[in-house]
Amino acid sequence: MSLLEVEGLRTVFPAAEGEFAAVDGVNFTLEAGEVLGLVGESGSGKSVTAFSLMRLVAAPGAITGGAVRFEGEDLLKLAPRAMCAVRGRRMSMIFQEPLSSLNPIYAIGRQVMEPLLLHTDLSRREARERALAMLHRVGIADAVNRFEDYPHQLSGGLRQRVMIAIALVCEPKLLIADEPTTALDVTIQAQILELLRQLQRELGMAIIMITHDLGVVAELADRVNVMYAGRIVETARVATLFEAPAHPYAAGLLHSVPDLTVERDRLPTIRGTVPRPDQMPPGCAFAPRCPYADAACDAAPPALRALAPEHAAACLRPLNARA
Repeated sequence: MSLLEVEGLRTVFPAAEGEFAAVDGVNFTLEAGEVLGLVGESGSGKSVTAFSLMRLVAAPGAITGGAVRFEGEDLLKLAPRAMCAVRGRRMSMIFQEPLSSLNPIYAIGRQVMEPLLLHTDLSRREARERALAMLHRVGIADAVNRFEDYPHQLSGGLRQRVMIAIALVCEPKLLIADEPTTALDVTIQAQILELLRQLQRELGMAIIMITHDLGVVAELADRVNVMYAGRIVETARVATLFEAPAHPYAAGLLHSVPDLTVERDRLPTIRGTVPRPDQMPPGCAFAPRCPYADAACDAAPPALRALAPEHAAACLRPLNARA
């Protein structure tokens, strides 16, 4: 049994005419200890997928279908109190912007202690000792003195380390990291990625790494799901995706990454933009931007189909199947 099994997940938001699906029938699995990359442009549904897994979708958004089975238990069927017992204990999340995610009126030490006080039987003294150990573990020097600091007193890199400490202090089996390095400079990004890799190995936890940065995926992930317009359009081992992408969108993302070994006048781009929710085409959502689209692509959204072991794409004419 996989650690996480997502089946037919659908999350909708109201629109001027009815509703639109920000996550539209998403299916994937995650094994214990595996690192899964979730990539795509802004607006592709990556973060909404993460919030749906954690059942943190705020009204007027709503999860209207599917199943999220974590260790065999469907999280979508749990009562709110039972779901609260899962968050922070068995699965945790690092949010995009730590300064807005951390509570500005509480010292960071108290915030790292909070999951321990909620989910364990530790005394406040024991929770403080474990929180200090976790702050030290994530690379915060002089953790004893930093314990009473407030978020605004820390640099961006230190705030991100505090967020990681909060997420991991109860040693969850699954960590969802939503763009954890976006607001950081490249040196701090490398440190945070190395920290996540080290902690993942030490704790044996699984990670869902949500990012638009394919370099992060290449650095950290074992497998990758490419999302577009609320759907997974390709899934593969990382090496397979980088060597032989099958979906034109995945290929476009890879070709858009600058190659310092090649001299170009212009950087390759994907033409057009992600369609508005109220203007979604009836067939393949990527068809208006796809150089290979034909009339068949406009008929109905293509389903993911296997191309090889551990490789599938939602495309009628995948690139690696063309003569």
